[in-house]
Amino acid sequence: MDVWISIILSICAASTPLLLAATGELVVERSGVLNLGVEGMMIMGAVAGFATAQVTGNPYLGALVAMGAGALFSLLFAFLTLTLVANQVATGLALTILGIGLSGMIGEGFVGRPGIRMEALDIPILTDLPIIGKLIFGQDLIFYISIALVFGVYWFLFKTRAGLTLRSVGDNHTSAHALGINVIKVRYLAVLFGGACAGLAGAHLSLVYVPQWVEGMTAGRGWIALALVVFASWRPGRVLVGAYLFGTVTIGQFHAQAIGIAIPAQFLTSLPYIATIVVLVLIARNRRMTMLNTPASLGQSFVPDR
Repeated sequence: MDVWISIILSICAASTPLLLAATGELVVERSGVLNLGVEGMMIMGAVAGFATAQVTGNPYLGALVAMGAGALFSLLFAFLTLTLVANQVATGLALTILGIGLSGMIGEGFVGRPGIRMEALDIPILTDLPIIGKLIFGQDLIFYISIALVFGVYWFLFKTRAGLTLRSVGDNHTSAHALGINVIKVRYLAVLFGGACAGLAGAHLSLVYVPQWVEGMTAGRGWIALALVVFASWRPGRVLVGAYLFGTVTIGQFHAQAIGIAIPAQFLTSLPYIATIVVLVLIARNRRMTMLNTPASLGQSFVPDR
């Protein structure tokens, strides 16, 4: 039983950064903005969180700074695409390249240093309960934030007037503008939220999942998060399921290697990315499902004067 609990805890740790980044990107895309810079924002959050924790000795402060770093990077994206009306796809790709390069430069002095882990919560009596104790009451704080975020985003999008406004901007920004909605403001706020979520996802990698700094440690998770949004057809609940599905695949490869399954290690390592491609191909085959919840204005620039 202890082995199974350990495996489930590992799956939770592997899934949390995917869930955070994908949930943030879902809100961004619901507003009609396509930000392909998730990988860059995640890795900037990872290095900012690790560096802050090293300097201050406080991993919680590191997580806050990581959110700020992700939001700051997303602000750059928002300024270029929403104010200067630059191409969203090209700008997002450039943001990722910039983030990978800049994080490597910032983190050069932190390579090889032992990390300061954000410890799991320890609630007296509850954490000591058999089986469910560690699974429900003994996780790290960012894990609980990620779960709460999914329910919070669902409530915001489908139960509040502000969420309806955001979805209307993503579905038809011209009509939303005609109704007096400040389209650019709504999209700025959505992009900032997505950046903060991506930064926190990066902090989870460097403060919880692998408490150290390694250049390029996001290892494509930002791209998986982008695929998860499509996989979930822009629904928060499905993002939760998809994130844990991909987390299970990621952890499964390590346990397959541990028990000596005769499969090349390179193939096992590539499994999460193979799964991503397979999922996207299956979704693309069903055009009706793809178009059902896709924001109609996704990736389209908006200029109020035109």
